[in-house]
Amino acid sequence: MLIKPTTDIRSSEITPKDVYLNRRNFLAGLGLSTVAAAGLGMKELLLPSAKALATDKIAGIQKSQFSTTEKITPINDVSHYNNYYEFSTEKEEPAKMAKDFRTRPWSITIDGAVPKKQKWDIDAIMKFAAPEERIYRHRCVEGWSIVVPWVGFSLSELIKRAESLGKAKFVQFTSILDMTQMPGQRQRILDWPYTEGLRMDEAMHPLTLLCFGMYGESLPNQDGAPIRLVVPWKYGFKSAKAIVKISFTDHQPSTTWNEANPHDFGFYSNVNPNVDRYHSQAHERRLGEFRPRPTLMFNGYDQVAGLYSGMDLAKNY
Repeated sequence: MLIKPTTDIRSSEITPKDVYLNRRNFLAGLGLSTVAAAGLGMKELLLPSAKALATDKIAGIQKSQFSTTEKITPINDVSHYNNYYEFSTEKEEPAKMAKDFRTRPWSITIDGAVPKKQKWDIDAIMKFAAPEERIYRHRCVEGWSIVVPWVGFSLSELIKRAESLGKAKFVQFTSILDMTQMPGQRQRILDWPYTEGLRMDEAMHPLTLLCFGMYGESLPNQDGAPIRLVVPWKYGFKSAKAIVKISFTDHQPSTTWNEANPHDFGFYSNVNPNVDRYHSQAHERRLGEFRPRPTLMFNGYDQVAGLYSGMDLAKNY
């Protein structure tokens, strides 16, 4: 079943981060009488889904050489307009519906072509390498895009510790299955749990990020907390959220969207403006901007082109 996208949220409806974080100071300076005269409700001003936004600062973040210099998308755009079908197919809903999602305790199972099956605690994983801030372009197949300062480290750091055996050619990521917390999983929209996969050389590429934060803070629940994948040259759905298992295999693994609609969602799903599926991929529009811009091949990350040398990227979509 293919879900049609909802209408983009208007930039005029988005609260700037500084206003959100200082709303109580705003009220004090504005005065309650002015609030009443303006017709603004106390609930709207005081309770803009505070739990859904991250508040835990991440210490020791290093700047990354891989960052783009493009203008960063405001945090409220990124944290209140989300594709997260485990919670809802409406993009404005996950920020509200995920506010009580529990991210501790949390562990990731490592299995498949490894010396032994393991289970690693999330807090131990976050210490595998110093956290880096990487400002990446992120492209959705529906045509909208964002520029986000993600925080994490190269997935290769985890893969090295997993000691995956030489015969492993692919890696599969499995997201959490928890219908008690994720109401969208009670619907037969997709075959749950959500799974994604990469070829091993894609997974080992230094651009592939194991992410546990953004904007210098821990990930908000609606953006994939506590840990997710970010693969900046692929469409956003390739970046699995709330990961609970990483499996190494010698064959191409199944992936949720490819199983649901193989014509529109290929295994590779690299950003390719020359491949149209149910949406044209020729242009993208940044959240908060009106004018579209031409889509760049590999989302502008030309350094990965060598991974696909000799491949037909319209056929191997």
